[in-house]
Amino acid sequence: MSIGNSSESESEGDRPSVGRSLQQARISAGLTVEDVSSTTRVRIPIIHTIEQDDFTRCGGRVYARGHIRTLARAVGLDPLPLVAQYDAEHGGRPAPTPAAPLFDAERIRPEPRRPNWTAAMVAAIVAVVGFVGFTLFSGGSKSGPVSADPATSKPSAAPSKARAGKASSDPKAEASASAIAGVPANKVTVKLTAENGQTWISAKDHNGKLLEEGVLKQGASKTFTDSKRIDLVLGNAGAVQLFVNGKEVKNLADDGRVQRLSYTRGDPAAG
Repeated sequence: MSIGNSSESESEGDRPSVGRSLQQARISAGLTVEDVSSTTRVRIPIIHTIEQDDFTRCGGRVYARGHIRTLARAVGLDPLPLVAQYDAEHGGRPAPTPAAPLFDAERIRPEPRRPNWTAAMVAAIVAVVGFVGFTLFSGGSKSGPVSADPATSKPSAAPSKARAGKASSDPKAEASASAIAGVPANKVTVKLTAENGQTWISAKDHNGKLLEEGVLKQGASKTFTDSKRIDLVLGNAGAVQLFVNGKEVKNLADDGRVQRLSYTRGDPAAG
């Protein structure tokens, strides 16, 4: 009897299964199965079966691994250990599909084209006419007056300074000021941008009507407007840049955390 093998088996038996880990994290986060389904768009029956370590309804190992990643992020877990545990228990990662063989370059080599002498002659004539016209135009422009500063008898540098002043302005400050000026005062306006990664969003108006629900990919933006209130659910709040009534709301949450928010007209701090 091997004592070492027995201890290793007992330690592996103490580790919770993939489905049990997801269920415990969801309960600890105070989320229901309906909350997770609304955030991730994974159907409720599939979430129930995954939490019971039944992956037959996922449609295959590739989809099962994708569901595990999505649910882990929604409940605040690191998906990599869970996916690795799933691979270890179900035969490892699926084998990659071999690439198709390359075609023989010699078989698809096009036949050489004969030179088009007519086109070459037309191009040469156009080049000569253009050169003559440019020479005549340049010679006439030299006789025109030159603007100069009367105090120093040198060309004035005022236009270049004006252009330098425009170039040194802060584009972020101008964008922020224009965003605040363009927000209507009699409505609540919420703009979401998935700045640091994709996120799952759900937006409703003051009547509970669903305005948007789904995955907001990285770099994408959504804007919602209502006369009284906007209710939000953010599945990965740390990745979101949020503007409410033209004012940025910072420090929403850490990456991967679910956040529920409601905003009304006026200062977002009071929303």
